[in-house]
Amino acid sequence: MQTPALPDLAHTAAKPMHWLATAAAMAGVVALAGLLQPRTATATATAPEQRTTTQHGAPAPAPDPAGVEFPLECGGAGTTVAKKASGDLDGDGRPETVAVVHCAAGSGTPPGGIYVLTQGSGAAPRVVATLVDPADRKTVGDFAVRDGVVSATLLGYSSLDVPRCCPDQEEQASWRWKGQAFVRTSGDLARSV
Repeated sequence: MQTPALPDLAHTAAKPMHWLATAAAMAGVVALAGLLQPRTATATATAPEQRTTTQHGAPAPAPDPAGVEFPLECGGAGTTVAKKASGDLDGDGRPETVAVVHCAAGSGTPPGGIYVLTQGSGAAPRVVATLVDPADRKTVGDFAVRDGVVSATLLGYSSLDVPRCCPDQEEQASWRWKGQAFVRTSGDLARSV
């Protein structure tokens, strides 16, 4: 069997001048692309965010969980704010803060609570809702506040025989303000990890 003759291809016998011209053309394309970049995007506030201002026109700050008395029984150990996120959860134009809090244990994985804080003008921040009670013996993994929804991964234990270091259950939960309360929805309930 005879192999068909292939035509001479220019790139198979490239000379240094060919590669120099290719490199110059590529450099020109990269430089042109750099010049044609879009301007930096700037965010504009939506209507609810525009109302979230102080009397001096500055945005209203989200409540700071530092110094808040959380409803935890820690036996004098104190509390730790492990995570926090803010957002307007009830649509009133003022941000709330959601805090994941647990007892300040020296080691181990103490159960945590998820609390919603609000702050009236001139008032100190205060807890207005408990989304997860530490008495439920859950720890909080992933946690976020987006578009008025609080979402969290809750980790737990199927029995007292499971070491407290190694949760063997996982639940996806989210909360949204409806009317006068936070309504919880759950994903996979008590799924083994």
